Amino acid sequence: MAVIQLRLVSDDITLCSFICLKRRYDTSKLLSFDYSLEMEDGGSVKAAGSTTMSSFRIGSRSVRSNSGVEIFANSSFHQEDHEEAQVRFENMNIGAEVHVGSRALPIFTNYMVNKIEFTGKVTYNGHGMNEFVSQNDLHIGEMTPTELQFGNRAKIHMKNQVLTKIISHSADLLAEVFRREKEANITPDPDTDVYMKAVATEGQKANLITDYVLRILGLETCADTIIGNEMLRGISGGQKKRLTTGEMLVGPTKALFMDEISTGLDSSTTFQIVNSVKQCVHILKGTAVISLLQPTPETYNLFDDIILLSDSHIVYQGPREHVLEFFKSMGFKCPERKGVADFLQEVTSRKDQEQYWADKDQPYRFVTSKEFSEAHRSFHVGRSLVEELATEFDKSKSHPAALTTKKYGVGKWELFKACLSREYLLIKRHSFVYTFKLSQLSVAAFVAMTVFLQTEMHRDSVIDGGIYVGALFYGLVVIMFNGMPELSMAVSRLPVFYKERDNLFFPSWAYALPAWLLKILMSFVEVGVWVFLTYYVIGFDPYVGRFFRQYLVLVLVKQMTSALYRFVAALGRESTVALTLGSGTNATLLAMSGFVLSKDNIKKWWLWGFWMSPTMYGQNAMVNNEFLGKRWRHILPNSTEPLGIEVLRSRGFFTQSYWYWIGVGALIGYTLLFNFGYILALMYLSPPGKHRAVLSEEPQSNEQNGGSKKGTNVLRHIKYSLSQHSNKGRKGKRVSGSTSSHTLPASGMVLPFQPHSITFDEVTYAVDMPQEMRDQGVVKDKLVLLKGVSGAFRPGVLTALMGVTGAGKTTLMDVLAGRKTGGYVGGNIKISGYRKKQETFARISGYCEQNDIHSPHVTVYESLLYSSWLRLSLDINVETRKMFIEEVMELVELKPLRHVLVGFPGVTGLSTEQRKRLTIAVELVANPSIIFMDEPTSGLDARAAAIVMRIVRNTVDTGRTVVCTIHQPSMDIFESFDEQGGQEIYVGPLGHHSSHLISYFEGIQGVSEIKAGYNPATWVLEVTNSSKEMELGIDFAEVFKNSELCRRNKELVKELSTPAPGSKDLYFPSQYSTSFFMQCMACLWKQHRSYWRNTRYTALSFIYSTTLAVLLGSMFWNLGSKIEKQQDLLNALGSMYVAVLLIGIKNAYSVQPVVAAERIVFYRERAAGMYSALPYAFAQVLIEIPYVLVQAVVYSLIVYAMIGFEWTVAKFFWFLFFMYFNFLCFTYYGMMSMAVTPNQHISSIVSTGFYSAWNIFSGFIIPRPRIPVWWRWYSWANPIAWSMYGLVASQYGDIKENIESTDGTTTVEDFVRSYFGYKHDFLGVVATVIAAFAVVFALVFAISMKMFNFQRR
Repeated sequence: MAVIQLRLVSDDITLCSFICLKRRYDTSKLLSFDYSLEMEDGGSVKAAGSTTMSSFRIGSRSVRSNSGVEIFANSSFHQEDHEEAQVRFENMNIGAEVHVGSRALPIFTNYMVNKIEFTGKVTYNGHGMNEFVSQNDLHIGEMTPTELQFGNRAKIHMKNQVLTKIISHSADLLAEVFRREKEANITPDPDTDVYMKAVATEGQKANLITDYVLRILGLETCADTIIGNEMLRGISGGQKKRLTTGEMLVGPTKALFMDEISTGLDSSTTFQIVNSVKQCVHILKGTAVISLLQPTPETYNLFDDIILLSDSHIVYQGPREHVLEFFKSMGFKCPERKGVADFLQEVTSRKDQEQYWADKDQPYRFVTSKEFSEAHRSFHVGRSLVEELATEFDKSKSHPAALTTKKYGVGKWELFKACLSREYLLIKRHSFVYTFKLSQLSVAAFVAMTVFLQTEMHRDSVIDGGIYVGALFYGLVVIMFNGMPELSMAVSRLPVFYKERDNLFFPSWAYALPAWLLKILMSFVEVGVWVFLTYYVIGFDPYVGRFFRQYLVLVLVKQMTSALYRFVAALGRESTVALTLGSGTNATLLAMSGFVLSKDNIKKWWLWGFWMSPTMYGQNAMVNNEFLGKRWRHILPNSTEPLGIEVLRSRGFFTQSYWYWIGVGALIGYTLLFNFGYILALMYLSPPGKHRAVLSEEPQSNEQNGGSKKGTNVLRHIKYSLSQHSNKGRKGKRVSGSTSSHTLPASGMVLPFQPHSITFDEVTYAVDMPQEMRDQGVVKDKLVLLKGVSGAFRPGVLTALMGVTGAGKTTLMDVLAGRKTGGYVGGNIKISGYRKKQETFARISGYCEQNDIHSPHVTVYESLLYSSWLRLSLDINVETRKMFIEEVMELVELKPLRHVLVGFPGVTGLSTEQRKRLTIAVELVANPSIIFMDEPTSGLDARAAAIVMRIVRNTVDTGRTVVCTIHQPSMDIFESFDEQGGQEIYVGPLGHHSSHLISYFEGIQGVSEIKAGYNPATWVLEVTNSSKEMELGIDFAEVFKNSELCRRNKELVKELSTPAPGSKDLYFPSQYSTSFFMQCMACLWKQHRSYWRNTRYTALSFIYSTTLAVLLGSMFWNLGSKIEKQQDLLNALGSMYVAVLLIGIKNAYSVQPVVAAERIVFYRERAAGMYSALPYAFAQVLIEIPYVLVQAVVYSLIVYAMIGFEWTVAKFFWFLFFMYFNFLCFTYYGMMSMAVTPNQHISSIVSTGFYSAWNIFSGFIIPRPRIPVWWRWYSWANPIAWSMYGLVASQYGDIKENIESTDGTTTVEDFVRSYFGYKHDFLGVVATVIAAFAVVFALVFAISMKMFNFQRR
């Protein structure tokens, strides 16, 4: 194996994806890399040349610049073994088009997308790469770690081929092995013998491999726990990271690429995982590429080769044993208690290099990366590398066993069965969703059959027939829109699919077909609920054949729309884009169905759309089946044709019976076409690109990579006020490592704060026993996660909470900080001796969460300004606040990134390390007394972690109380802590070089002594894990309880739990730092900036409504003014109906992901005491008003002109008014539905049910006077009905011209009044009601945000 340490001015992940390649355990050599770097006009950077790159890297701090980066590489690598393999890079080119300055910000007027281009190829003995472990933990949240074997069955099978190639899958061959062992008198190893028998047993291979990998990764304890996601409680972050690794380990390991697998893991677990991979690579002659962050010396020593890159130059490449020798030859020496990995990352940095200069007698001069690279070429390791690469690989020597000759591990049938079983599992896991959809459909059916009740439905006129047409159309629309949630569910699973597709888990068709086939049965059930409930109650033709023919058509419509939505999801690939495409498709399908706009009135330039619309075929098959039945064959007086034929002709439908079967055939064809399109889209389309706009104000060079030390003492000089009584009461109570910072000379900002201690005694935390554990026979009601934990955190003391992954570190911190939303908390928690009250505690505390949750569309500076605005006291003026923000930005080294958008984690904006620093800064600008930091160094390399911990250390030295959970700390970081705490195994001071901690554990009988140079953090976790406890027969928790250290700790807790003489309990005149009005203004300020830059939402909504306006205008061209007969008026109403329904529904659907993304941020900010829920909700409501207004104005201008409504000021502004408030109502309804449901899937399903009910009572499908009296009330409680009322009455309610109707000649005004029940003089009331709906939905949204909390912590 090998290690690469990178520091590149580019996207680290992208670069790793292309340039990190394979290496096996021999310490030889690898690829070469020469390139040049040049600056182009406009700030773009290009690197070009030929390159040889090595196999592994241990991650780096990657700093993005505002430049395009291109890297060209030609490389190769081979193994010296009979199973020889070679990796080559040929003509590799990575390029980016980037805008600089304000043009790079994705604001509304700058809607643009940066593109990343890659050309060239990477081959492995002439074949493509076949394995890569991403650092992003993408999994289906509803599955458990064990169940992932269903998706990985192909990989597991290939693993078996590797591990059992000496026995194959044949019982005969296994018997032959036993026979030869007996002849040779060989006694097999018992474990190997059992393993061989197990993997040779049919049906046991997959389970054995899965269980083996679960045990290696320590996942057996959570094997049956769902994975979870942001809103669904599941396994921990560290367990999720191990699961990502395990998902690849169950597959073949000939070429295994693993990116930052240690994030969120403790150092001991990381060592075990890397050691396991090392054994697999060495024994199986495999290849591994591993990217690690903050490697401990023990983990670092497991690797064989290293590549060190800095400023686009390869500084060192070769065996690990020679790396220190190389730098020693350059005059630099690694200190004794310094990890080599940390040394390598700092020795090339301008800011850190001087401290490692070995010859103090010689003057120091900064050695650049280019100079290191040139020296490496003349170093003996570099020379041997060049010699090796001079010989090209002989393809004839490629051993068959070195390559995988099959693209997938098993046959097509096995792949299909694996995907089918997983899809079935997910359907069962989502059973609530599908049950809810059936219930919703049943309610819609009940409404439909009571609205179109047989006793109220007549067959005496063409108008009566029109009501039946409306009933059939409504059934078609209900079945169509019932599949709309399929779109959002399909989009949400695409990231996992792309990961699995690109890793060759299965082909696209194997993923797509089960989703289609399993939904066929569900379609029969859903359509059956509708048809069996409504058909005979509504009074359709009683002939049973026609009953089943309608059933067949609706099943095919359901299948067609489900396939269409999946196809649109695969095309859009992102929630907002897919919803926009889906809504546009729905609008076109409904307008071209033949019901909204009659075929006879369709313009000739749109006839192609009519003939291509699948809903047209479905609608014609439905009406053809009904109106050619016996009940419609009677002939009315003064007519020569059956009533059914007259009804069909009046609405422009086909009258021939064979059109039913044409419709059926067309629906089957479209179903196959859309499913085939879905497969092709999955096969050929890539996931949405990762776009970044990082606008650094300083040059991105080695100077910055080194991490500026400017400002590291800023907070040391922040004074804090301390009463004389408190000063006396706490004097002398600090341990080593604390600093009396109030005695430092004053400079910089002066913001007073009161230091506070926090004590907790016998704290417990339990949750209800998970159902999975109950199913396994656990009888207890509660699962206890914290068992009587006690301790104290003091001002000026930096305390570390340590423990193995899943030990409960974050749980304890959440309990102390008051961030738990559920469970049962016990014990005493006190602040400076007084019982903790969450309302006041939030004012003096800060919480840096592990997940770095921030609003994605604001800049770094705006995030800090917003936090300080809402959290600092009102008596601090604006200028002082801004000066303080500048000081904090200097401290955390964020000034060069002040105008950078925060972005989404791993996708846009800030890097992981930059987001960590922003998280800390957001809390520091609140000037808290107590700060909790949950894993502030996770996801960072050792250099970035050192910067962050330096910031934390300086924060502590100001007299604040700081508590951190920590994973994999280097020796430097670990020893920067004053005290260590955990699950009652050890609570106390570390001492110089961790001497107190080491002496305590070495004093326990049976514990091995720490090796020289060993990281104390790793050593503690190794000697105290559960397996060591069982081996030694020691309960470390019990040992600690009986120790003198525990007694002293109890005394300290007791002492600090008593209020100091003369002190007072925390009190603030108000719960929040700012007034209600200021909270509203601050939230509105942030929402304004977020919306202006969220082009995926604002620009797409604008583009959608404008495009739809042009489409509808061209479809209904000039129909608004030519009202000569009844159908002309119905066509004009159809244009209003489509816009009111579909643009409104699109607004509701598209706002839901925006609310969902910001709601997670809202939970954090509200818990931090920044504001109450109502100001946040009001800001979200108010910011929609101007955007919806622009949308409505543009739509109204286009449609009003193209359709040709009467051009008067009053009529136009009435049209604009009702369109605007209709769009606003739907937008607020979408926000409200999101606020009352836990996630976007449920929200979209709940919304669909209401849209269905609003649709039937809109007044278009069935006029209000024809609605049964027992349902007429609902038309008054329907915003769509009021919108239609206002639009129709304002445009046609006062027209005195005559039109031809089925009942003779009448005026337009009388027809509107008699047929629809609309009165022109009622417009004022209509306008008031539609505006009231918007207000009500907004208020319900605000109240729901205040009352409901769906975050589960």
